[in-house]
Amino acid sequence: MTKYQKILVTGGAGFIGSHIVDALVARRYKTYVVDNLSRGKKENVNPNAQFFKLDITSPEFPKLIKKLKPDVIFHVAAQIDVRKSVAAPIADAKINILGTLALAEAAAVAGVKKIIFSSSGGAMFSDDIRPPYSEETREQPVSPYGIAKRASELYLDFEQKTRGLSSVVLRYANVYGPRQNSLGGAGVVAIFCEKMLAGLPTKINGSGKQARDYVYVGDVVRANLLAMNEKTQGVFNIGTGREISVNELFRQLKKITKYQLSENHGPACSGEVRRSSLVCKKAAKELAWQPKTKLDDGLLKTVEWFRKQKVSGKKVKA
Repeated sequence: MTKYQKILVTGGAGFIGSHIVDALVARRYKTYVVDNLSRGKKENVNPNAQFFKLDITSPEFPKLIKKLKPDVIFHVAAQIDVRKSVAAPIADAKINILGTLALAEAAAVAGVKKIIFSSSGGAMFSDDIRPPYSEETREQPVSPYGIAKRASELYLDFEQKTRGLSSVVLRYANVYGPRQNSLGGAGVVAIFCEKMLAGLPTKINGSGKQARDYVYVGDVVRANLLAMNEKTQGVFNIGTGREISVNELFRQLKKITKYQLSENHGPACSGEVRRSSLVCKKAAKELAWQPKTKLDDGLLKTVEWFRKQKVSGKKVKA
């Protein structure tokens, strides 16, 4: 353990956040969870963490930070639907920019030592920039979601330079794994899993040739824990560096789930890039991090989790 004792996780009832909470509790940190349960589920929250149902845009949220005085904040809460950000950019900015800025301002006043921010690797760039992307690649987001993530990174850098609030930005590739939402426009692996296991038609947006870098949630959690190192600061890509097309992902999941239906293609979505993958040499060098879970193994684990949810009659919340 580091010298840190109290940790706050925003979005701690959601997909990535709940896994981070589990890892923190297992390491005996005093862990607080803030989540408005718009996408997250209370049952995802580790019973040994203290839960607060609260929106990060609420005026009560900065007050809670000042009251709890956590040593570290993992800021995972966000509006994550790219298509929703295109349709409603003001609503996206309210959560993803103003929510983050309010958190950072309150954290600086409360004496928080570090913020570890869940950002996006793929959403930072346009199709004009050829992948793979490193941390040095010039950002060129094409969606309000990507713009908001970049703005949040810049605000955290501002807080670090003006107030001494240390921060680490983790730019994730496409994260997948157990507890991922299958609805709401985010997480093609989860969407395919639930549809295929139910024997329902699936829809691939566009040609399906669009390619992504898929990283398993367990590997992402390890990166977050390593980012807690007191001397660690800056921006880090967290991915595998390997591009997989949506069509290939469909075929792999079809084989695992024994899905009987054929591919079904729909219109392409605006605001989404055709290709995306990340160079993660900096994380390997400075965090001693690299992905350990092969895609085949990660997909098997994910399908098994969705299968258990189906058997138990539970439905993944959007």
